[in-house]
Amino acid sequence: MHRVKKLPSLKEFGDKYSLTDVEKENRIKRIAEIKKILSGEDKRKILIIGPCSADREDSVLEYVSRLAVVAAEVSDKFLIIPRIYTSKPRTTGEGYKGILHNPYADNQEDLLQGLYSTRKLHINVIRETGLFSADEMLYPEEMYYISNLLCYMAVGARSVEDHGHRMVASDDELPVGLKNPMGGSKIVLVNSVNAAQKKHRFIYGGWEVETDGNPYAHAILRGFVNKGGRNYQNYHYEDIVELHDLEYKNNIKNLSVIIDCNHSNSNKNYEEQCRIAKEVFGFFAENEAVREYVKGLMIESYIEDGCQLPGQGIFGKSITDPCLGWKKTKDLIDKLYNMFE
Repeated sequence: MHRVKKLPSLKEFGDKYSLTDVEKENRIKRIAEIKKILSGEDKRKILIIGPCSADREDSVLEYVSRLAVVAAEVSDKFLIIPRIYTSKPRTTGEGYKGILHNPYADNQEDLLQGLYSTRKLHINVIRETGLFSADEMLYPEEMYYISNLLCYMAVGARSVEDHGHRMVASDDELPVGLKNPMGGSKIVLVNSVNAAQKKHRFIYGGWEVETDGNPYAHAILRGFVNKGGRNYQNYHYEDIVELHDLEYKNNIKNLSVIIDCNHSNSNKNYEEQCRIAKEVFGFFAENEAVREYVKGLMIESYIEDGCQLPGQGIFGKSITDPCLGWKKTKDLIDKLYNMFE
């Protein structure tokens, strides 16, 4: 392990990379809205929508600007959160790791510049669109630098069994969604949510810290992969009921699940997200408990359909997993809006 650069403290980022008092108040209000949905007090659904990875600021801002218009139009039924993931887990350790690691989307890692680029991106989204973002906790240390800009945080399938991620998720400032592990075990997922809802004491940001537990930690079903590498789905009615019953037996607070329509649930076929989303909304008419338990969807979407290789330069097209294009995304939101009564 070689020291490369001394990173600044959060305070040293200065006013340019920090929220104003008004923005802080608006963020608190948005977080409160999300918590009311997760508790069941607000009957709207959450839609977490955006690129697989936030690879460049200009296209992300263009995308979220479009999303903000739609968010206002459907706000009576949906609370839309832009998915702006600035760190990307890599199964083999190789490939584009997100703007935090690769701020210029090339092969050169520069985490100091990546921290500035990440904070700048999240702040500009807030200032240009009025929306607050969701990001993924790739590793706990990064949250020290960005969590105070977010309204929602996710823990990925590769990280959900790690105790460090669970402990950071136990801070109740942000609602946190924990994805099922890669192998798909629902009891491991429930254990992770349970752990995040408990109090913890640990080392973080140069301090010994203590949390009160996060009653708004909740599950995300994203499908899974068997030992042979085959994708399996877990968004089906029976999967949702089984997870609900497991969480109920384990005394999980604010019973909630978000359905990730991509990843293994779509078998990596991004266009299947439309069918899956509509199928899940169709369950609501069959079972009131399922309607109350499913708090929303996660959808991977960008300006252009599909994906490209890094360096190809197509504006608004993913350089990681393929995404649903804007037109199809807008059509999907409209259909879901009409389905949800």
